[in-house]
Amino acid sequence: MGNYRNFDLVVYFTAHGVTDTSKEQLQKDLVFFKQHMRLDKVYLEPYRDGNFATEEQLRMCKQVFEANGIKTDGGITTSMPTPEGHEKKQRMFNTFCYNDAFMLDTLQKVCELNAKVFDAFILDDFYFTNCTCETCRAERDKYNEANGITDGSWQAYRCHRMYEVSEAYVIAPAKKINPQCKITIKFPNWMESYQETGYDPLTQKEIFDLIYTGTETRDPVNTDQHLPRYLSFSLMRYLEAMAPGRNGGGWFDPYDCRSLDYYLEQAYLTAFSKPREMMMFCFQSLVDSVNVPTLGFQLDKLDALLDNLGTPVGVPCYIPNASQGEDNVQDFLGMHGFPITPTPWFPGNAPVALFTASSAYDTDVVDKLESYVASGHKAIVTSGFVHATLGRGLERITSIRDRGRVASVKEYAAEASLFWNRWERESGKASVSIPVLEFRNNATWGAICKGIAEEEAYTLFARDTYGKGQMYTLVVPESFSSLKYYPNTILTRMRKEFAVNGIYFDGNPMISLFVYDNDTFVVYPYMDNGTYDSDFLIHIENAKSLVDQGNGRTIEPLYTRNNEAVFCLRASVGRFASYKVVR
Repeated sequence: MGNYRNFDLVVYFTAHGVTDTSKEQLQKDLVFFKQHMRLDKVYLEPYRDGNFATEEQLRMCKQVFEANGIKTDGGITTSMPTPEGHEKKQRMFNTFCYNDAFMLDTLQKVCELNAKVFDAFILDDFYFTNCTCETCRAERDKYNEANGITDGSWQAYRCHRMYEVSEAYVIAPAKKINPQCKITIKFPNWMESYQETGYDPLTQKEIFDLIYTGTETRDPVNTDQHLPRYLSFSLMRYLEAMAPGRNGGGWFDPYDCRSLDYYLEQAYLTAFSKPREMMMFCFQSLVDSVNVPTLGFQLDKLDALLDNLGTPVGVPCYIPNASQGEDNVQDFLGMHGFPITPTPWFPGNAPVALFTASSAYDTDVVDKLESYVASGHKAIVTSGFVHATLGRGLERITSIRDRGRVASVKEYAAEASLFWNRWERESGKASVSIPVLEFRNNATWGAICKGIAEEEAYTLFARDTYGKGQMYTLVVPESFSSLKYYPNTILTRMRKEFAVNGIYFDGNPMISLFVYDNDTFVVYPYMDNGTYDSDFLIHIENAKSLVDQGNGRTIEPLYTRNNEAVFCLRASVGRFASYKVVR
């Protein structure tokens, strides 16, 4: 690492900045950054949105940065307005048509320039395509016919075409000019939409030297992407699992952030994922902004935090490559104290694993799940997974059935003991709409947690025994964000089954728990409407005490029962804290 012990701090510099700046202005802008943070590297972009910088201007910027001790790599953003005299094509965000000869020629020229000036460059996540011009439609139909695809969909064709383009117009031309040049493909933050626009990490990781991760989440309501903020952590871990050791870093930006805390949270959660690089997009938007001094102040704190943390671990959530279903449900759970790390591989060796509707994309998932549970593991499946796999063999494991009914609940009860009529009952903060999952009494135990409406109770958390193992079914609200309206008693009973290293969280929603393999953990409470400082409990098996890694203070348990120690800690909104377990 460079100026920080646990990550390199890098910034992206757009083509507009390259073409418009002067040596004097660039040096002046750099002074602002150097006052507040220590940059290790800059990605200089010669092309974006039809703006093509000259080699002379590109080299001038490179020289200024390197004279200031900052490494330089290249970049490219594949967006282009309709060239003068060309027929207009409907392309959202001006992304390239990869059947357009002029655009392909431009792509190749930019990659050749990058390879000539730099030993590495990165493709911004505008590399995708959504073009539906006549040529693209004809090529799609030809590809689909040749491959037996009858639904007219774009996914397979676009992934195939982007693979071809990557080899012929990006990698081969660049490597011809500079065989040592390393090329990185950045994958966007919208994972469950990759395949629709041509991204295919499973195959593309094989031809690019490195991959990179978009960790920007922004305002989840007032933007089109509506991404839960936990994604800034979870997507990093997913792509690290996809290409171990080759995920170059996490990339976040200041756009559409409801408050400064939203911006900082992107950096925090990216850091919690243990990235190699922390990339700020972009130089032009950050210069002379409040984001830089504020983040700069926190970077040293994050670096000190990471000194004490091992590798992130969690309950693996199986999300096969190019799958979709219950979009981002794992991240909504992650925002409420469930330590989840997504993986593209079936987690057959994990003691506990989560399966969502996305998992059902694997045509053999029920057979794999049956073997997994029967051999003694614990599977937790969502209501969406149940809906997607009934009729595919899930009936062998559970008596649960989905008849398509929904109910609205605001009263809840959680099992307090195995004796009759012992329930912890309380009201929620708002009514929650849930799918109704029916089950057969005494075949499935559906009363671990339940929602109550009038004179009916509906399962929220059910258990089936199968072979040597167990399968739990977690009922997810129709609106995933409504998970925060489940009472703490309900959430904590569910969280208990998600324990990692014997640790589980007991407290308010909108607080994330991040667990590491060296008996450390981080707690982060999100800044949002209705969140506030609060006490919470941490349950840990076989623990003697905790050490607050911020101040070195030893924390004794409130009590210990059945080898489980319970600690009371304080969560301050917008402030992260880490702890070491003493066993």
